[in-house]
Amino acid sequence: MTEAGWGLIGDIGATNARFALVGPDGKSAAARFYALSDHESLSDAIAAYLIETMREAARPVRAVLAVASPVTDDQVTLTNHPWTFSIESVRQQFHLERLLVINDFAANAAALPHLETKDCIQIGGGAPVANAPIGIIGPGSGLGVAGLLKSAPGAITLSGEGGHATMAPATARESAILDLMRKRYDHVSAERVLSGPGLVNLYNVLCEIAGRPAAPYTAEQITSPSIWGEDPYAQETTAIFCAMLGTVAGNLALTLGARGGIYVAGGILPHMASFCAQSEFRSRFEAKGRLRSYMAAIPTYLIVQPLLGLIGANALLSELR
Repeated sequence: MTEAGWGLIGDIGATNARFALVGPDGKSAAARFYALSDHESLSDAIAAYLIETMREAARPVRAVLAVASPVTDDQVTLTNHPWTFSIESVRQQFHLERLLVINDFAANAAALPHLETKDCIQIGGGAPVANAPIGIIGPGSGLGVAGLLKSAPGAITLSGEGGHATMAPATARESAILDLMRKRYDHVSAERVLSGPGLVNLYNVLCEIAGRPAAPYTAEQITSPSIWGEDPYAQETTAIFCAMLGTVAGNLALTLGARGGIYVAGGILPHMASFCAQSEFRSRFEAKGRLRSYMAAIPTYLIVQPLLGLIGANALLSELR
């Protein structure tokens, strides 16, 4: 950025938006959180943030916004929320010289080189191979997937929609679950089970298979040990969730050749890190038949840094000219 150029960074999910101003020195202010349900549009949320925080000297001239959606042209609609906007209209409204709008998991991937040791917990063995591809996956309101490639000019993010790839079973129990879900959805993607709503889907199906009524739990309640004592199906749901996530994370590692490691982000796993570490996540990650030894060498990390998207957006803002 130019010496006088302030920037704006944002991470817009399906539930909350996070914004921060970035000074000419590249340092960001403390992030502020806004519930999407409190604002009619992205522009309304940005305006509310700027009114609360902006000094005239700090008017942003560039911005990077990470959004939970594919970004294929000027018009963007969030995948799991009805917000829709024109990139150019937002740029003009806030008098920005440059505005970059990217997929939220592309921003998460861009953040990976900037993480500190305290931001991650390693699950299982393995060690990263220098300059090898890296993968990132994250269950939250949806299921994000992205990659990071090292190159001479700099790191390249791979943005995709891997969360919508078809979910495959690895056990008879999972086959029964997915068979029932296929009667309800025209396509059972990984996101249908590996997300906040996916946890509820899994729990409801397990109760249906058992012939018992499902309690009206939220995803947070399903993953709470305080519930498990009175409802073993909530605990089984959490265990199956971790195992299936291990399968999908392993698929991502094979697809990318991600010998640099697989990182797990999102808002669900940090609250149950110890359970995930003791679950079948890692064993299912490695369970790739003849490629088991290949997979055992690939490390997996759980990211506990809550502002990952903003870290990545700030890294990309520094490159925005």
